[in-house]
Formats: sequence, C-alpha cells, structure tokens
Amino acid sequence: MSEAIETSTMTKKKPKQQLSKAMEHMRGVVTDPLEPPNNGIEDSTTSLDSLHISSDPTEQSAYGVPTTYQPLRKATTSSSSNPNKRSDPFQFGSRFLEEGDDIFSHNAWDHVETDSSYQDFILEQTDLQRSNPVNDFDKARFNDKPEKWWDKFYSHNKANFFKDRKWLGQEFPLLKDVTRSDYGKVTILEVGAGAGNTAFPIMKMNENEELKLYACDYSRTAVDVMKNSQLYNDKEGKGVMIADRWDVTGQGEESTPSGLEKESVNVIIMIFIFSALAPSQWKQALINIWNLLKPGGTVLFRDYGRGDLAQVRFKKGRYLEENFYIRGDGTRVYFFEKDQLENIWSGKDFEGEEEDNAIPKFDIVNIGVDRRMIVNRQRRLKMYRCWMQGLFQKPESTVIEDNNVVNII
Repeated sequence: MSEAIETSTMTKKKPKQQLSKAMEHMRGVVTDPLEPPNNGIEDSTTSLDSLHISSDPTEQSAYGVPTTYQPLRKATTSSSSNPNKRSDPFQFGSRFLEEGDDIFSHNAWDHVETDSSYQDFILEQTDLQRSNPVNDFDKARFNDKPEKWWDKFYSHNKANFFKDRKWLGQEFPLLKDVTRSDYGKVTILEVGAGAGNTAFPIMKMNENEELKLYACDYSRTAVDVMKNSQLYNDKEGKGVMIADRWDVTGQGEESTPSGLEKESVNVIIMIFIFSALAPSQWKQALINIWNLLKPGGTVLFRDYGRGDLAQVRFKKGRYLEENFYIRGDGTRVYFFEKDQLENIWSGKDFEGEEEDNAIPKFDIVNIGVDRRMIVNRQRRLKMYRCWMQGLFQKPESTVIEDNNVVNII
C-alpha cells in the first residue's frame, strides 16, 4: 500500500495542452511568440534584456511566451508606484495595459486595442467563414425553431453555465437606484433571462418592496430552471420575481408577456439576447419592446461586438450570414458594431420601408464599446473580447395606434 502511495506521489502530472485543437489555428494571435524587436528584423545577438524578458526561468512560460508585453498604449503612470494597477476602491474598467507591464500579472486588462496581427487574422478568418457557410438544409433547421436549441442547452447545463452578473450595479447604475428601499413602484422586464444570472443578483440586492421583476425567456426549460431555484420568489414581500416564457419577436396576442400590458414597464434589460435573434427579427422585437415601455422608459443593453474572440474562432460550416453564426450547440449569435446599433435603435435602419413612420425611434442616451483582454496565466494565452453596451430611452411623448405600432409625436 505504501509503495503505491509513493509511486503515485512521484508520478508527475502532464502539463495541460496550451491550445485545444479547436483553437490551434489561432496560435499566432492568442500567444506572444518570442520575436526580436526592431520591427521584426532578425538579429542573432538578441538578448533576453532587449526582449524585456526576465532571465529568471520561473517567470517564463513553458510555451516560450514573453512575460512582458509591448501594447499600443504608452505608460501614463509609474507601475512601480502602483504595481497592482488598481484604483481605490477598485473599479472594473480601470486596469490599463501600458508599455512595460507584465501581461500575465492579472487575469484581465481593460480597453485594450487589438494588435495588427489580430486585425489581419480577423480579415483572414472572415474570408474563410464566408467561403464555407452553413448549408441550406442546416440553415432551415437552425432558424425554424431556435427555442428548441436553447431548450437543449438549458436541459444540459441547467444553471451551471453562466456566472451571476455581479457587475450589474456598476455598469447600469439605474439598477442600484430602482432597488433602493425608498424608490417606490417600479416594473422591470428582463428579456432573455436564461437561468436567472441577471434576475437573481438584482433580487439579492433589492430593498424595494414595490419592485416587480418579470424574467422572461423563450426557452421553457430556462424558465423551469429559474422557477426551481431556491432563490425564486413570486410572492408579495421584499420585491417580486415572476418567471415566464415569452418570445420577444411574438406578434398579435403574443407580443406582450403574460401579466404585462402596453406601457407598463419602466426598465427593460437585454443582456446577450439581441444577438440570438436573426436580423429579420430585429424590427418586430423593437416594436414589442417599445410598446411595453412607459414613455421615458429605459432599455439597458449589452451584447457581443464585432471582432470578439467568440466570432473570430469560428471555422468552417458556422457562417449563416454576415456576422451571424451557429454555435456547436445549435444556438445562434450575431456580432454588432457601434454605428450599426445606433442605426437600429434610432430607427434609421428601417427608414424607407413601408410604414417607416411607425418604426420605433429610441433616443440613444449612451452606447460604448467595451474592449478587454482576458489572460489565461497558466497556459499563457491572451484573448481579445469585445462587447457593446448601451442605454436607450423611449421619448416622453408617444402615442400607440390601434394596430399596436407606435408613432413618435
């Protein structure tokens, strides 16, 4: 027995593979290979010092990735006086990667511009994706009933896939306001609530007894996951959460969720839901959202941005149409640009269409691009992420016509 224990103790674990087969094609853009400086000119005398690499082997990755990195942003402060790159108190979005910083000293860096090799790779990948689209049979299969694929997703993953969004109060301060004990009556609708990773954190921080939160998803399985959670509470008390199935692109009687009426909602939350819709569905989704909001009501929006790692890593047989893809699990995802979102939510994208005067025209209060570099320290990987975040508002003066379409006065 003791021999077995000793043998087991002496057995060394194999190091984890740096890249999976699915990501091997991205090696050049998610790693920092040892390249000489001086614009890439080969020099046999190049030293560790000139590459800004520590001579201490414990500070270097087994994959040969430099410890330090030369980003586009120049240093504006002394790293020596603030080695942790932290504000006090720490705020997300405040950790900047500057010249001479150790890229692997933290798990994430904010507002990092992509380097030229990554930009070139995006173009190469996009050409590859376009030339190898999803076949017509699979297009029809994935687009016919998209909720079926989300049902399968939540049947398999339950509430274990996505993390609770603890950053909600910081990114959307309005949610801090409406959950205060003295705020008063407020109705929130979350569209695409999934397993409750947004709804439950809101209810946890809520002190407002007059708050009602409707958490809707077009996957019945996702709704069941929320209802089966110990955190779910649809009883009157310290705020109420009501989970139900609803398709934001529904028409007629299905254009509003059960329990809600037109112009009854103060805040609508849309986090990684608009990207799950086909472009042909955007217009109806906006009409339904517009009709549910009270005049002056607000949409809190976050979704995927163009060039995000999740888009770039797609290979053959995933391209549905421009910037629109099928994941391996059958769910769909679109990647947006800032100007594009402004045109969609302001109604400009639909101008010239029949009855274009009936298209919702939201005020764009704010919209921004959140670029972040996520770092895997163990495997020495850098991953560029890109998200879009916005705040859209329904103007105070509106009128709803009999045909359920809204005109701005």
